[in-house]
This record gives sequence, C-alpha cells and structure tokens, in this order.
Amino acid sequence: MAAPKGPTSRRVHLGKVLEKMRVDKGMAREEVATALGFSTEKLWRLEKGRTSLPNHSDLKALLDHYNVTDDETVEELLKIHRESLTQGWWVPYNPHLQKGMRDYVGLEADALSISSWQPNLIFGLLQTPNYARALLESAKAVDEITTEFIDANVELRMSRKKLITEDEPRPLWVILSEDAIRSTIGGPDVMIEQYDEIGRLASLDHITLQILPAASAGYRASLNFALLELPEPLPKMVQADHVNGQAWVTDKKPEVGKFSRRFEALRAAALAPHETPRVLKDVSKEQEERKS
Repeated sequence: MAAPKGPTSRRVHLGKVLEKMRVDKGMAREEVATALGFSTEKLWRLEKGRTSLPNHSDLKALLDHYNVTDDETVEELLKIHRESLTQGWWVPYNPHLQKGMRDYVGLEADALSISSWQPNLIFGLLQTPNYARALLESAKAVDEITTEFIDANVELRMSRKKLITEDEPRPLWVILSEDAIRSTIGGPDVMIEQYDEIGRLASLDHITLQILPAASAGYRASLNFALLELPEPLPKMVQADHVNGQAWVTDKKPEVGKFSRRFEALRAAALAPHETPRVLKDVSKEQEERKS
C-alpha cells in the first residue's frame, strides 16, 4: 500500500482508505461515529483528510470496528497515521494562511505537476519577492493585514517557489491573461523585474507559460484555479479562490473534470508558448517608457 510522502497527503490518503472501508461494510457515518463515541463531524473530517486522529488507539478502534485484522495492513495504516502527524515545513506560517490554504500548500508540496490559470495577477510560484510584497502592501489597509502577515506570506511564497526551481522541480504549466501581465503592481521597476523572472522561468524545460490576449475571442474563465496531479493513490485535485479570499480545494471528479476542461479550453485559446518572450518584451518596453 504505497502512500504519498507529505503529512497532508498522508492524512488525505488515510482518510480515503478509512472511508472506503466504512462504505464497503455498508455502514453509515453516523452509525460508526455513535458506536465509537466520535462525533459525526469528527469522522467526516477524518475521512475527508481535514484532520488526523490524535492517537493510535482511535485508529485501532476504527479498524477493529471494520474487522480489519491483517497485521500487515494494520501496521501500514498505523505507519501512515504516525507520519500524518509530522509537521510540514510550512506549519510555522499557518497563523498567516487563509482558510483552505494550509491544506493546499501541503498538497502542493507533494504534487507531481501543477497547472494553473490566472486572469488577474501573476501566478504565485512565478512571482518575485518585490511583486509579492507590493501586491500585499496594496491590500494592507483594505484587508487590515499586518506587516508581520506580509513578511510571512512573502517568505512562504518564495519557499513554495522552490518546488519549481530546486531539486526535482515540478512540471508547471501556467496560462496568464494579458490583463495579469499588464496590471501594474508596485510600479514599472517591479514589473520589469517580474517580466524578466517570468521569462527566465519560462525558458526552463519543465515550465510552460502561455498568455491569453485580451483580444482573443476564445474561452476565458473569470476566476483563477490550479490543478494538482498527485501521487497514486490520491486523485487529481483542484484549488480555486473564493471571493472572500479563502481557498477551496476538492478532489470530486465532476469538479476536477470541469476545471480540467476549462484549462484545456484556455490552453487552446491562448498564444503558443513560443510567443511568450515576444509579449514579455513588448510589455517590458511599455513599462520602460512609463519611467521616462
């Protein structure tokens, strides 16, 4: 029974295994929760990978209830449980993360590949520190966020960026709208630096970047989203931002299928990847002219 390596993915994997065991036994969630003295909410959160059981005895009780007696299976599940309780490198940043982003960052760390559409802003893993800081600073008064929050999120974003720049970098495919490229964050100098960074990253073999022109009559989605291809046995997942800033993450097949179709339609409507350097050169020139 192979399991993903990160604590968030391990927790999600264990929850799916336990949910399947319950369903295979024909037991209702309420029935199991009552029999073991759990709340139904606790069991739901466990099966959906939102939380871990605090100790082995609770997991053993569940396995006993499902008549799981094979020593190898029990030991493997206990091992996954132990490892799901370890802390990921991002945990110190949790107080500064919006709801849903804690799970997303943990899953992103285990992703085999990442695909994203960004209609308004530069995708987070492509951002420079100056762009990320300017973006957060512009929202400081409006969203009533602190300097500590800004510092932590810039640092976290740059740490996450290592997923695509350091050891065993993840394949990344990003589609940016022309609006995202042209929107000035922090001033011309910040944007020129950002264009240079996008160009540098797009030149790497494992990163593909497309731009969807404003004049394109093709499909465009109004909200940003990211698709994560995860190690087996975990399914593909999608993340999208809610209007209140919270992150929504799901692996429900209808939703993943819908967003996958959206990404394919956006990819077809966008300029070919080899056009990206030309567009970046044009917008960089425009920013240079604003300085003079």
